[in-house]
Amino acid sequence: MTARVLIVDDIPANVRLLQAKLEADYYEVLTANDGQVAIDMAIAEQPDIILLDVMMPGIDGYEVCRQIKDHPETRHIPIILITALDGRDDRLFGLEAGADDFLTKPIDDMMLMARLQALVRLKQMVDDLRRREASSRRVGLIDNEQYLRQLSATGNVLILDDNVRQAERLMMQLGEDHRCAFETDPTRALKIAGGRVDLIVLNLTAKSFDALRWVAHLRTSEVTRNRPVLAIVNADERQQVFKALELGVNDVVPRPVDMLELRARAKTQIKRKRYGDFLRNTLDRSLELAVTDPLTGLNNRRFLDHHLSLAMARHVKGGPELSVLLLDIDHFKRVNDTYGHDAGDEVIREFARRLGLNVRAIDMACRFGGEEFVVLMPETGSSDAVHIAERVRSQVADIPFVLADGRKLDVTISIGVATSQGVGDTPETLLKRADEGVYEAKQAGRNRVIVRNAA
Repeated sequence: MTARVLIVDDIPANVRLLQAKLEADYYEVLTANDGQVAIDMAIAEQPDIILLDVMMPGIDGYEVCRQIKDHPETRHIPIILITALDGRDDRLFGLEAGADDFLTKPIDDMMLMARLQALVRLKQMVDDLRRREASSRRVGLIDNEQYLRQLSATGNVLILDDNVRQAERLMMQLGEDHRCAFETDPTRALKIAGGRVDLIVLNLTAKSFDALRWVAHLRTSEVTRNRPVLAIVNADERQQVFKALELGVNDVVPRPVDMLELRARAKTQIKRKRYGDFLRNTLDRSLELAVTDPLTGLNNRRFLDHHLSLAMARHVKGGPELSVLLLDIDHFKRVNDTYGHDAGDEVIREFARRLGLNVRAIDMACRFGGEEFVVLMPETGSSDAVHIAERVRSQVADIPFVLADGRKLDVTISIGVATSQGVGDTPETLLKRADEGVYEAKQAGRNRVIVRNAA
């Protein structure tokens, strides 16, 4: 797995040594020799990961890390702090600044490569979501304050450990910040992980089950593969640690467990998951808005065009026939002119509600534009389409529309019905016939259904 790595260090010899190691493993390397340059390069170059020295003149590594993690364009980039400092307070300070890991000099090459691969893999998983997030941001769908609130939320932590006393200690410590539960049974834990879990703390040294195999099962399920895992390890069992990172463990904390470090690493993992959740939710919302009319909640014309084209293509190739209804609210301009546009919006919303209640589950009701609506009716002949059209028409005409201020309006609609005619028919000709049906209904006095078949 290759990636673009930004090395930040003010000592050229350190940079050259690290650069040689990474390029030998086919990483693309960028370099910066001070903190401000690193921040600027992170924004401009968007590296996959940053290796950041702590002790630098001017802006030190902790502040660089904090600024990169605070910036919306770089907060997703993993950062490994590298320093000669090996004190507990130094590690905690780095993790609190937002670092994803903290390695000490001299660097363990195997551990560095393992951590690089694990963090780059996670980064690449979120990159596609971020590209879509950028599109959503351009159209104003992202609420940055909402994102910040999500980051500060309390997480749901599942602890899987066959050592009950240790699990209880972990519960007590993590419970100060998060909602916690623990399991000793790996099968039950796997089921729970499919629910609302933000972090799994796993005892990799468990005796009663194979923790590595459990991670493999977690990562093969679509429901659980994105759950972050923080593993408790024996630091001297290096091969087990490397295998855990290879299988998808997100982070490790050595035994004996420093509870403050555990809490700091848990916070980092939950923040990263919150960011991923935010991107996915934003994407889901963006997709929904792209095919939904905001006033009525019905599908919009983009949705109709796509599905009508698919249905017509199937029909032309010998598939089932389909029908469309084109519905137009009679004298709608008079409603707006007499009662105001707010009243007009109320009428459209109420009509959309009645329309949705009186078509079938397989029918696709869409707002075509203004006061015009279309219902796409798959696998439906003309007689069934007319029957449903008449039902919608009567439900509109027979029951007055009540405005928010209590006034009642009599509303009617004109409906054109068209059914597909086989080879040579197109979505455009089908809608054109339905539109001609609406025109004929208007000319004949409105409040009626007219069928228009091909000549």
